[in-house]
Amino acid sequence: MTNRTYQRIYTVVRRIPSGRVATYGQVAELAGLEGRARQVGYALHHSPPGVPWHRVINARGFISARAASDWGELQRKLLEAEGIEFDLEGRVDLEKYRKKNFEF
Repeated sequence: MTNRTYQRIYTVVRRIPSGRVATYGQVAELAGLEGRARQVGYALHHSPPGVPWHRVINARGFISARAASDWGELQRKLLEAEGIEFDLEGRVDLEKYRKKNFEF
């Protein structure tokens, strides 16, 4: 993936307001990368300061697990600090918290 592609992803992610989430697939589609949700994850793994990477979750409403890392716990804490609630299974209600309309 090129730096230009990463920048498109970061532009979309920066438009997710505090207290809202978007899915990897949603970000991919809005960045012109439909079907490439996994690449969004790769880009967010390398995101620069100021990109609210923690606001991107999977299509089932869960934080995506990362091998041998406590990033998931950090992500949950950051989302909870913004008012995002999790159910007993650790899922976010996408109907309630997903950012639906992006303006560019």
